[in-house]
Amino acid sequence: MTIVLVGTLLGIVIGLFLPYTYNTIYSLYVSVVILASFDSILGGVNAELQNKFDIKIFLSGFFGNTMIAVLLTFFGDRVGVPIYYATIVVFGSRIFNNFAEIRRILIKKLEKKKNM
Repeated sequence: MTIVLVGTLLGIVIGLFLPYTYNTIYSLYVSVVILASFDSILGGVNAELQNKFDIKIFLSGFFGNTMIAVLLTFFGDRVGVPIYYATIVVFGSRIFNNFAEIRRILIKKLEKKKNM
């Protein structure tokens, strides 16, 4: 879990202080990569809170989800069909589901501490 948090914070710091711009042609790809990455990060936090975190599963999901999102976006871009909408819907709903699980777990832990 520490590796996930350190990597996330390092990425945020680099993103804030290292001015990098990309061509607007890639904005669709960057947005689905960010969405897939955020989904994986929240999934890792959720797994850690449930004591089920495994770095191999996290990393394979992180890079696998990101690659699938990019490939779907690329394929849809080439054939003229906005397939990236599927990635937005799937990863968006997973983000909200993971957040709901994290919220429930944290609330239960806080209630348990209050009762002690």
